[in-house]
Amino acid sequence: MTPRPKMDQELIAINDKVTEMTEEIEQAIVDSLRAIKEKDMDLARAIIDNDEKIDDMDDEINEMCYLFLATQQPLAGDLRYCISIMKMVTDLERIGDHCEDLAKYAIRMENEEYYKELIDLPRMAEMAAGMVKNAIRAFLDRDLKLARKVWKADEEVDELFRDVYEEQIGIAATDSKNARLSIMFAFVAAHLERIADYATNICEETVFSLEGAYTME
Repeated sequence: MTPRPKMDQELIAINDKVTEMTEEIEQAIVDSLRAIKEKDMDLARAIIDNDEKIDDMDDEINEMCYLFLATQQPLAGDLRYCISIMKMVTDLERIGDHCEDLAKYAIRMENEEYYKELIDLPRMAEMAAGMVKNAIRAFLDRDLKLARKVWKADEEVDELFRDVYEEQIGIAATDSKNARLSIMFAFVAAHLERIADYATNICEETVFSLEGAYTME
């Protein structure tokens, strides 16, 4: 096999930067719900401020990929891998946007009196964060089994989302005092469900990069 140290070094550098971005995103997901649950405005504002860093990482990874494509002229698997990374970091950047929106909800809720302890929403956040972490790990490790496991886990998040959403909309319809807050909780749940959807997108990119087709079953 022809030695390819330069190509492998560049791919490792790209992977390292993707891992770094993923860690930022994973923390932002969990922190955004902690800011809501604990009414931590300093944490909420830190998440909003950190979104610019996430955007910059997206740009940096794309630039690294463009340089890799231009200078290494990869074929077949390496080409698909690099293209998938560019699609994947776009999904990560969008997840970051959702975290920023969640942090803004925390600020809006600062003076609201919660009518129940938040349990399901933080659970959804932990599940979504775990999905994102494992989806990226499956991609970087080229682990099809893990990718399909994460993709399947979205069903559990969807089920929890439906339960939370229906509960909150029901409260909004019957309890005028708490209607505004319950609607915001419903929107928070919708953001978390969308984050989990992005994790499944990443799993699909893993399958595409290795098999050349978006076949999850």
